Amino acid sequence: MCRPLSLVLFLMTIVPSVQSQPQKQVPRDSGFRSRLIQPQKVIEITPEHYYFDFGKDAFGTLVLKFRPAHPDTLIIHLGEKEVNGIRVDRQPGGTIRYQKIILPVNPLQKTYTVKIQADKRNTGPAAVALPDSFGVIMPFRYCEIENIQVPLTGWSVNQVSYHYRFNDKASYFTSSDTTLNQIWDLCKYTIKATSFCGLYIDGDRERIPYEADALINQLSHYAVDNEYSMARNTNEYFMTHPTWPTEWILQTALLFYYDYLYSGDIAPLAKNYEALKHKTLMQLEREDGLISTKSKKLTGKVMRELGFADTTQRIRDIVDWPEGERDGFQMTEINTVVNAFYYKNLTVMSAIAGYLGKREDSLFYVAKSESVRKVFNQRFLDRSKGIYIDGSGSDHYSLHANLFPLVFGLVPVENRESVVAFIKSREMVCSVYAAQFLLEGLFEAEEAPYALYLLTSTGDRSWWNMIRSGSTITMEAWDMKYKPNADWNHAWGAAPANIITRCLWGITPAEPGFAKVLIKPQMGNLTECKIKVPTIKGAIEAEYTRNKNGDELYIIQLPEYVTANFYIRCPANSIILLNGKEMKSPSGIILLQSRSNRIKIKNPKTSGTI
Repeated sequence: MCRPLSLVLFLMTIVPSVQSQPQKQVPRDSGFRSRLIQPQKVIEITPEHYYFDFGKDAFGTLVLKFRPAHPDTLIIHLGEKEVNGIRVDRQPGGTIRYQKIILPVNPLQKTYTVKIQADKRNTGPAAVALPDSFGVIMPFRYCEIENIQVPLTGWSVNQVSYHYRFNDKASYFTSSDTTLNQIWDLCKYTIKATSFCGLYIDGDRERIPYEADALINQLSHYAVDNEYSMARNTNEYFMTHPTWPTEWILQTALLFYYDYLYSGDIAPLAKNYEALKHKTLMQLEREDGLISTKSKKLTGKVMRELGFADTTQRIRDIVDWPEGERDGFQMTEINTVVNAFYYKNLTVMSAIAGYLGKREDSLFYVAKSESVRKVFNQRFLDRSKGIYIDGSGSDHYSLHANLFPLVFGLVPVENRESVVAFIKSREMVCSVYAAQFLLEGLFEAEEAPYALYLLTSTGDRSWWNMIRSGSTITMEAWDMKYKPNADWNHAWGAAPANIITRCLWGITPAEPGFAKVLIKPQMGNLTECKIKVPTIKGAIEAEYTRNKNGDELYIIQLPEYVTANFYIRCPANSIILLNGKEMKSPSGIILLQSRSNRIKIKNPKTSGTI
């Protein structure tokens, strides 16, 4: 019979009184941190067999403190998944982690750091190496200890959690939607927990940086902490360690572009500008201006210019991953998704060249992007249906072929309604990766209610399903059935952190380094919402309420010397007051000054007060 211990007794007698403390072996100036975490729950399975739940999955190891009465051996089980709330799952499936450890103990030793067996794949030559002081670590939340011969009241059992420096107080979010709040918490913790390598990695299975993973990780990291070195170090890593998917290469310039927007430091752009030109894949252009990886122009020389050491390999189109998440996408030689990314690269390179004072280059990329836009819509837009095909010669219309043109601004105004309608008809038939672009595109199209519907869905293709499955870090896929080898620690599933900040609240840098801010809120059906957004200039704090009459109130606190353009979305003839003074804002934009701003929007159909 299982007998739960008193949690209060446990906290008093089994673990130290301090909940967490730094481990001395990790230098404070390295950027890495480690903490001792107490169990939140302890269950006695038998007098010699106990179960521990540390509350959250974390990358680390286990530390025990107790005095054995005689030489003995403990059997320890560590894992990310539990069974029936009392056991570590020994067969969790996929790449969900579990390990059994045999630990010899003796009366001469009191403190034991469990020696975890290294995984051959995630500690191999291609994986990011951890500091020697870490030892071998793995992600786990649950622990079982068998063959306990000493009363547990004399023990200390702690999870040692490793991560990069992280300020938990730098951000917060809460709203009238409790599901959305829990999804935010899941994603924020994911960014912290998966930072243990010091670079943005894909997950524990490989521990390798991938550009697409890094883009979502980077944007969500900006949303929850004002820490910029991880993004910068990862971006530099990609210049000599690119990965094989075409669209991943095409996200490299975006990574550097966002680094400049959020940090204001132009040095990485200046240093890598010439190399970033190659990352646009312009060298693969056909006569019509579109690109194809099936081209004979994709040579060893091009692969070397992209940063590949092995010039015999070739990049390949991916669209989405795993393959089953492509909504039936037809992989043609001239690919709609790849060329949407190509167009986006040209617009980004134009902006980068402009920031660097390279006017001729900037104008060149503008002209090139406009040419690609024209050809793109000639080749891929089915005018009769008003939506996009998957590629040249295709007769298939996928979600992906339409969401990427939408988010990257390729859709003509007259076709936007039909493209959005098609996208909405498909719902979430894409991976957690593509969901980043899907949601961003929907907010750009001012489809906030539908975007919020997807964000807070409780179906099996949802962030709520990750929580329901038992994971406390975002998963690699919506559910194990969509990717049988998936893991439970993939930050590319943490898109809601940046979507809530950048799209729902619409808080983004209007000028590099947040000298000026854009705030374009789209609250959908939310009636209350509060957020704290970290920036390099200081925190932006904002509140929103909507009363039963439809009157809205925004309270925006900006850092000193920072101003903002606040975009108003409200019915015609609404009464708008800024700090008590009625505003005339035909453009729909209000200039906010540093420090406190109160914006009231009164519904013209009611006389209610806020």
